[in-house]
Amino acid sequence: MLKGKKIGFLGAGNMAEALIRGLLHSHLMEAGSLWLSDVRRERLQYFHERYSLNFFEENRSLVAHCQILILAIKPQNMREVLHEIRGSVQSNQTLISIAAGISTSFLIEELKVKARVVRVMPNTPALVSEGVSAIAPSPYATLEDLEIAKSIFSSVGKVAVVDEDLMDVVTGLSGSGPAYVFLAMEGLREAGIRLGLPPEIAHLLVAQTFLGAARMVMETREDPRILRERVSSPGGTTLAGLKVLEERDFRGILGEAVEAASKRSRELAHQQKT
Repeated sequence: MLKGKKIGFLGAGNMAEALIRGLLHSHLMEAGSLWLSDVRRERLQYFHERYSLNFFEENRSLVAHCQILILAIKPQNMREVLHEIRGSVQSNQTLISIAAGISTSFLIEELKVKARVVRVMPNTPALVSEGVSAIAPSPYATLEDLEIAKSIFSSVGKVAVVDEDLMDVVTGLSGSGPAYVFLAMEGLREAGIRLGLPPEIAHLLVAQTFLGAARMVMETREDPRILRERVSSPGGTTLAGLKVLEERDFRGILGEAVEAASKRSRELAHQQKT
Protein backbone atom coordinates (compact mmCIF):
# COMPACT_ATOMS: atom_id res chain seq x y z
CA MET A 1 0.00 0.00 0.00
CA LEU A 2 3.05 2.29 0.38
CA LYS A 3 4.60 1.17 -2.87
CA GLY A 4 4.83 3.94 -5.43
CA LYS A 5 3.81 6.63 -2.94
CA LYS A 6 5.77 9.55 -1.58
CA ILE A 7 5.66 10.39 2.13
CA GLY A 8 6.19 13.98 3.18
CA PHE A 9 7.15 14.96 6.72
CA LEU A 10 6.15 18.47 7.76
CA GLY A 11 8.60 18.89 10.59
CA ALA A 12 12.00 17.23 11.02
CA GLY A 13 12.14 16.55 14.75
CA ASN A 14 13.10 13.44 16.70
CA MET A 15 9.89 11.52 16.04
CA ALA A 16 10.10 12.24 12.32
CA GLU A 17 13.63 10.89 12.35
CA ALA A 18 12.52 7.76 14.24
CA LEU A 19 9.84 7.09 11.63
CA ILE A 20 12.19 7.73 8.74
CA ARG A 21 14.78 5.41 10.22
CA GLY A 22 12.14 2.74 10.83
CA LEU A 23 10.76 2.98 7.29
CA LEU A 24 14.23 2.72 5.78
CA HIS A 25 15.50 -0.08 8.03
CA SER A 26 12.35 -2.14 7.48
CA HIS A 27 12.67 -1.57 3.71
CA LEU A 28 9.11 -0.29 3.53
CA MET A 29 10.31 2.83 1.76
CA GLU A 30 13.38 4.01 -0.11
CA ALA A 31 15.06 7.32 0.65
CA GLY A 32 13.97 8.77 -2.69
CA SER A 33 10.32 8.42 -1.67
CA LEU A 34 10.69 10.31 1.61
CA TRP A 35 10.58 14.11 1.67
CA LEU A 36 10.91 16.76 4.36
CA SER A 37 10.12 20.37 5.11
CA ASP A 38 11.17 22.34 8.17
CA VAL A 39 11.92 25.94 9.12
CA ARG A 40 15.40 24.87 10.22
CA ARG A 41 17.68 24.68 7.19
CA GLU A 42 20.40 22.92 9.20
CA ARG A 43 17.98 20.17 10.16
CA LEU A 44 17.04 19.56 6.53
CA GLN A 45 20.70 19.42 5.59
CA TYR A 46 21.30 16.88 8.35
CA PHE A 47 18.64 14.54 6.94
CA HIS A 48 19.99 14.98 3.43
CA GLU A 49 23.52 14.09 4.48
CA ARG A 50 22.64 11.24 6.84
CA TYR A 51 19.70 9.60 5.06
CA SER A 52 20.00 10.98 1.50
CA LEU A 53 16.54 12.54 1.81
CA ASN A 54 15.32 15.36 -0.39
CA PHE A 55 13.51 18.33 1.02
CA PHE A 56 11.46 21.42 0.34
CA GLU A 57 11.99 24.62 2.27
CA GLU A 58 8.34 25.53 1.75
CA ASN A 59 5.48 23.43 3.17
CA ARG A 60 3.07 23.96 0.29
CA SER A 61 5.55 22.50 -2.19
CA LEU A 62 5.93 19.40 -0.03
CA VAL A 63 2.16 18.99 0.24
CA ALA A 64 1.77 19.23 -3.53
CA HIS A 65 4.48 16.60 -4.09
CA CYS A 66 3.42 13.80 -1.72
CA GLN A 67 0.44 11.49 -1.42
CA ILE A 68 0.98 10.83 2.31
CA LEU A 69 1.61 13.72 4.69
CA ILE A 70 2.81 13.38 8.27
CA LEU A 71 2.27 16.41 10.46
CA ALA A 72 5.22 16.14 12.86
CA ILE A 73 4.66 19.63 14.18
CA LYS A 74 4.53 21.00 17.70
CA PRO A 75 0.91 21.55 18.81
CA GLN A 76 1.45 25.25 19.42
CA ASN A 77 2.56 25.70 15.79
CA MET A 78 -0.18 23.60 14.24
CA ARG A 79 -2.74 26.30 13.42
CA GLU A 80 -0.13 28.44 11.66
CA VAL A 81 1.04 25.53 9.51
CA LEU A 82 -2.51 24.45 8.69
CA HIS A 83 -3.34 27.94 7.49
CA GLU A 84 -0.19 27.92 5.38
CA ILE A 85 -1.06 24.67 3.59
CA ARG A 86 -4.81 25.34 3.41
CA GLY A 87 -5.83 25.06 -0.20
CA SER A 88 -2.93 22.74 -1.00
CA VAL A 89 -4.22 19.66 0.85
CA GLN A 90 -6.47 17.53 -1.33
CA SER A 91 -9.22 15.14 -0.27
CA ASN A 92 -7.38 12.21 -1.88
CA GLN A 93 -4.28 12.58 0.31
CA THR A 94 -3.63 10.67 3.53
CA LEU A 95 -2.91 13.11 6.36
CA ILE A 96 -1.38 11.74 9.57
CA SER A 97 -0.98 13.93 12.65
CA ILE A 98 1.23 13.04 15.60
CA ALA A 99 0.64 16.30 17.47
CA ALA A 100 -0.54 15.72 21.04
CA GLY A 101 -3.94 17.16 21.88
CA ILE A 102 -4.86 18.09 18.33
CA SER A 103 -8.17 16.54 17.29
CA THR A 104 -9.01 15.39 13.78
CA SER A 105 -12.00 17.74 13.77
CA PHE A 106 -9.70 20.69 14.47
CA LEU A 107 -7.44 19.71 11.56
CA ILE A 108 -10.36 19.29 9.17
CA GLU A 109 -11.95 22.56 10.25
CA GLU A 110 -8.74 24.55 9.86
CA LEU A 111 -7.92 23.00 6.47
CA LYS A 112 -11.42 23.70 5.13
CA VAL A 113 -11.48 20.37 3.31
CA LYS A 114 -12.80 16.88 4.03
CA ALA A 115 -9.26 15.72 4.74
CA ARG A 116 -8.57 12.02 5.21
CA VAL A 117 -6.99 12.55 8.61
CA VAL A 118 -5.59 9.87 10.89
CA ARG A 119 -4.47 10.88 14.38
CA VAL A 120 -1.62 8.97 15.99
CA MET A 121 -0.13 9.14 19.48
CA PRO A 122 3.31 7.47 19.45
CA ASN A 123 5.67 7.42 22.42
CA THR A 124 9.39 8.03 22.77
CA PRO A 125 10.56 4.38 22.71
CA ALA A 126 9.81 4.65 18.98
CA LEU A 127 13.27 6.25 18.88
CA VAL A 128 14.70 2.76 19.45
CA SER A 129 11.97 0.95 17.47
CA GLU A 130 10.19 -0.21 20.65
CA GLY A 131 7.36 2.29 20.72
CA VAL A 132 3.63 1.82 20.89
CA SER A 133 1.34 4.04 18.84
CA ALA A 134 -2.40 4.52 19.25
CA ILE A 135 -4.17 5.24 15.96
CA ALA A 136 -7.56 6.93 15.56
CA PRO A 137 -9.06 7.59 12.11
CA SER A 138 -11.28 10.58 11.36
CA PRO A 139 -14.73 10.16 9.76
CA TYR A 140 -13.24 10.92 6.33
CA ALA A 141 -10.33 8.48 6.62
CA THR A 142 -10.62 5.33 4.54
CA LEU A 143 -9.61 1.81 5.43
CA GLU A 144 -6.57 2.32 3.22
CA ASP A 145 -5.58 5.41 5.22
CA LEU A 146 -5.82 3.40 8.43
CA GLU A 147 -3.70 0.59 6.99
CA ILE A 148 -1.12 3.10 5.77
CA ALA A 149 -0.81 4.56 9.27
CA LYS A 150 -0.56 1.10 10.82
CA SER A 151 2.17 0.12 8.37
CA ILE A 152 4.22 3.27 8.98
CA PHE A 153 4.07 3.12 12.76
CA SER A 154 4.58 -0.64 12.92
CA SER A 155 8.07 0.10 11.62
CA VAL A 156 8.93 1.61 15.03
CA GLY A 157 6.99 -0.69 17.37
CA LYS A 158 3.48 -1.90 18.12
CA VAL A 159 0.21 -0.24 17.11
CA ALA A 160 -3.32 -0.19 18.52
CA VAL A 161 -6.45 1.27 16.93
CA VAL A 162 -8.66 3.23 19.34
CA ASP A 163 -11.63 5.59 19.22
CA GLU A 164 -10.47 9.19 19.16
CA ASP A 165 -12.32 10.06 22.35
CA LEU A 166 -9.84 7.78 24.16
CA MET A 167 -6.77 9.63 22.89
CA ASP A 168 -6.41 11.74 26.04
CA VAL A 169 -6.28 8.54 28.09
CA VAL A 170 -3.71 7.12 25.67
CA THR A 171 -1.64 10.28 26.11
CA GLY A 172 -1.74 9.92 29.88
CA LEU A 173 -0.90 6.21 29.78
CA SER A 174 1.49 5.30 26.97
CA GLY A 175 2.37 8.81 25.79
CA SER A 176 3.56 9.96 29.21
CA GLY A 177 4.16 6.43 30.53
CA PRO A 178 7.86 6.18 29.63
CA ALA A 179 8.56 9.09 31.99
CA TYR A 180 6.83 7.23 34.84
CA VAL A 181 8.99 4.20 34.10
CA PHE A 182 12.15 6.31 33.97
CA LEU A 183 11.27 7.79 37.36
CA ALA A 184 10.82 4.31 38.82
CA MET A 185 14.15 3.30 37.30
CA GLU A 186 15.79 6.35 38.86
CA GLY A 187 14.45 5.41 42.27
CA LEU A 188 15.58 1.78 42.04
CA ARG A 189 19.03 2.73 40.75
CA GLU A 190 19.50 5.30 43.51
CA ALA A 191 18.47 2.73 46.11
CA GLY A 192 21.00 0.26 44.76
CA ILE A 193 23.78 2.84 44.84
CA ARG A 194 22.79 3.97 48.34
CA LEU A 195 23.03 0.38 49.54
CA GLY A 196 26.51 -0.09 48.10
CA LEU A 197 26.27 -1.11 44.43
CA PRO A 198 28.61 0.58 41.95
CA PRO A 199 26.59 3.01 39.77
CA GLU A 200 27.28 1.14 36.52
CA ILE A 201 26.16 -2.17 38.06
CA ALA A 202 23.01 -0.61 39.53
CA HIS A 203 22.23 0.92 36.14
CA LEU A 204 22.61 -2.43 34.35
CA LEU A 205 20.54 -4.34 36.91
CA VAL A 206 17.68 -1.85 36.75
CA ALA A 207 17.62 -1.51 32.97
CA GLN A 208 17.72 -5.24 32.32
CA THR A 209 15.12 -5.91 35.02
CA PHE A 210 12.62 -3.59 33.32
CA LEU A 211 13.45 -4.95 29.89
CA GLY A 212 13.10 -8.55 31.05
CA ALA A 213 9.85 -7.89 32.90
CA ALA A 214 8.34 -6.20 29.84
CA ARG A 215 9.36 -9.10 27.61
CA MET A 216 7.79 -11.57 30.03
CA VAL A 217 4.49 -9.70 29.84
CA MET A 218 4.62 -9.50 26.04
CA GLU A 219 5.79 -13.04 25.34
CA THR A 220 3.81 -14.97 27.95
CA ARG A 221 0.68 -12.83 27.39
CA GLU A 222 -0.05 -13.30 31.07
CA ASP A 223 -1.79 -10.71 33.21
CA PRO A 224 0.89 -8.71 35.11
CA ARG A 225 -0.94 -9.56 38.32
CA ILE A 226 -0.41 -13.29 37.69
CA LEU A 227 3.28 -12.79 36.96
CA ARG A 228 3.66 -10.69 40.11
CA GLU A 229 2.02 -13.35 42.25
CA ARG A 230 4.31 -16.04 40.84
CA VAL A 231 7.43 -14.23 42.03
CA SER A 232 5.99 -13.30 45.42
CA SER A 233 6.72 -16.26 47.66
CA PRO A 234 5.08 -16.12 51.11
CA GLY A 235 7.54 -14.71 53.63
CA GLY A 236 10.06 -13.95 50.88
CA THR A 237 12.06 -10.88 49.89
CA THR A 238 9.80 -9.79 47.04
CA LEU A 239 6.72 -9.80 49.24
CA ALA A 240 8.53 -7.65 51.80
CA GLY A 241 9.22 -5.04 49.16
CA LEU A 242 5.73 -5.24 47.69
CA LYS A 243 4.24 -4.69 51.12
CA VAL A 244 5.88 -1.25 51.26
CA LEU A 245 4.56 -0.35 47.82
CA GLU A 246 1.05 -1.51 48.71
CA GLU A 247 1.10 0.46 51.96
CA ARG A 248 2.06 3.60 49.99
CA ASP A 249 -0.72 2.87 47.43
CA PHE A 250 1.72 2.52 44.54
CA ARG A 251 -1.00 1.51 42.08
CA GLY A 252 -3.21 4.38 43.21
CA ILE A 253 -0.37 6.86 42.67
CA LEU A 254 0.17 5.56 39.14
CA GLY A 255 -3.54 5.87 38.48
CA GLU A 256 -3.52 9.48 39.65
CA ALA A 257 -0.54 10.22 37.39
CA VAL A 258 -2.37 8.87 34.34
CA GLU A 259 -5.50 10.84 35.26
CA ALA A 260 -3.50 14.07 35.70
CA ALA A 261 -1.72 13.67 32.38
CA SER A 262 -5.00 12.81 30.62
CA LYS A 263 -6.63 15.89 32.10
CA ARG A 264 -3.75 18.07 30.92
CA SER A 265 -4.10 16.61 27.42
CA ARG A 266 -7.76 17.64 27.38
CA GLU A 267 -6.82 21.14 28.57
CA LEU A 268 -4.23 21.53 25.81
CA ALA A 269 -6.77 20.38 23.23
CA HIS A 270 -9.24 22.98 24.49
CA GLN A 271 -6.60 25.72 24.29
CA GLN A 272 -6.07 24.95 20.61
CA LYS A 273 -9.73 25.65 19.89
CA THR A 274 -9.66 29.12 21.47
